[in-house]
Amino acid sequence: MIDTRRLRTLRAVADHGTVTAAAAALHLTPSAVSQQLLALEHEVGHRLFTRDARGVRLTAVGQIMLAHANEVLAQLERAEAEVAAYTTGAAGEVTVACFATAISAVLSPAITALRTGSPGLRVRVLDAEGDHSLSMLLDDRADLAIAVEYRGAPDAADPRLHRSALYAEPFDLVLPQDHPLARSDAPSLRLGDLTGETWIGPYPGNPVHDVITFACEQAGFSPDFAHCSDDFRAVVALVGAGAGVALVPRLALRDMVLPGVAVRRTPGPERRVFAAVRRGAETHPLLRPLLDTLHTIAGSLGSLGSG
Repeated sequence: MIDTRRLRTLRAVADHGTVTAAAAALHLTPSAVSQQLLALEHEVGHRLFTRDARGVRLTAVGQIMLAHANEVLAQLERAEAEVAAYTTGAAGEVTVACFATAISAVLSPAITALRTGSPGLRVRVLDAEGDHSLSMLLDDRADLAIAVEYRGAPDAADPRLHRSALYAEPFDLVLPQDHPLARSDAPSLRLGDLTGETWIGPYPGNPVHDVITFACEQAGFSPDFAHCSDDFRAVVALVGAGAGVALVPRLALRDMVLPGVAVRRTPGPERRVFAAVRRGAETHPLLRPLLDTLHTIAGSLGSLGSG
């Protein structure tokens, strides 16, 4: 009989690539994780991992077991959802990992709406960058993630996740008020017009950094990031100080005081935002009303424009 706890360990090691990282995610010691893997290999009767200088890799049998682990764990999520529905599931806590702009745009309004529609539902919020929230979800540190599409993000067919689109927002150009292009009469500016400029933006690894870099590369140049901050208010403040130019998601600019800057539209780059839960949990009676409300709020944002 295969212990499902060892299947969770198998998936954690496959996700993180090392025993040490998996142990941290599972709140276990590396020795305990290694023991669980050895016990699982004994149960299966085959080696599941090989080790090299960079960590561990799944063997062919390990890949087979991981596929089944994803199915089994998703079925356990469904079982928990059905039991919770049977016992009404009207009260409880849901932990949501979400990045700052989406907290303001959709999550906070959803929490307000749920006070009336689902008064027994308590939402605990963890501020997380758009790429970190998914790892928090998969490591069971969150029940729902609001995340951003990025290079290497799990796609819609990923067997570990159930995900659904919330909204897409364009990026706007933020320029110093005295920048020559800030006075242009054109309805929108081409990114190619900013070749050779000094740029301000998020750190590498932030999904927005990837979007900006890719958009500029499509326009024929690589942006020179002289200043980095993951806080868009700081980015805009630096633009206002004349330190460079920036691309900022439109919702991040909403209700922001913008001294010393001009905001202009540009065609192309978008930030695509989605909600995700562990596969099988999408019908859980605590998660379902939250997901439905998030989609309603996202729909009420209206057209954000296309640049």
